[in-house]
Amino acid sequence: MSIFLGACTPPPACGGGQGWGRTAQKQTPRWRGAAGFTLVELLVVFAIVALIVAVIPIAFDRLMQSTQYRDTVRAALTEIRNARQLAQTRGNEVSFVVNLQERTFGVEGGPPTHVPEPLEMRAVMAAEVSGQNGVMGIRFLPGGGASGGSLDLIRPSGTGVRLRVDWFTGRIEQEPIAQ
Repeated sequence: MSIFLGACTPPPACGGGQGWGRTAQKQTPRWRGAAGFTLVELLVVFAIVALIVAVIPIAFDRLMQSTQYRDTVRAALTEIRNARQLAQTRGNEVSFVVNLQERTFGVEGGPPTHVPEPLEMRAVMAAEVSGQNGVMGIRFLPGGGASGGSLDLIRPSGTGVRLRVDWFTGRIEQEPIAQ
């Protein structure tokens, strides 16, 4: 008969003698293979992010200018065609008006369309339709003819488009303007 007093006796009572007589060793953390990023990896990521942040405003500005240009050309072409169609359907003269000082265009009597600031606007129109203060017009006749003229919309780069109205047929043509 043995009496257990709470003290560990030699094997097998203490788990087969493993670690018997040894002192506990201090465990040090192992950093190898631990999850995380090195300083070099973080610097590379920050450099890429900084490059993207620097390029986005330039690309966005170009996109905005391109969108404004296309919208303005589309609006001018639509207004000129609308003036021609109104003259033919109503049976009376209708004018497409350009105001160079206020930077607007549109069908006479209708709401004007404003040209955005970075775009340049030039116009060549018949003297009898041109008014004072930079106001010019192309008159469309019910029979399909027109007074003729052209409207140039030019980008800051110098390229653009010329919307030309033939005086005899009233036909509207679009041609590029190179620098």
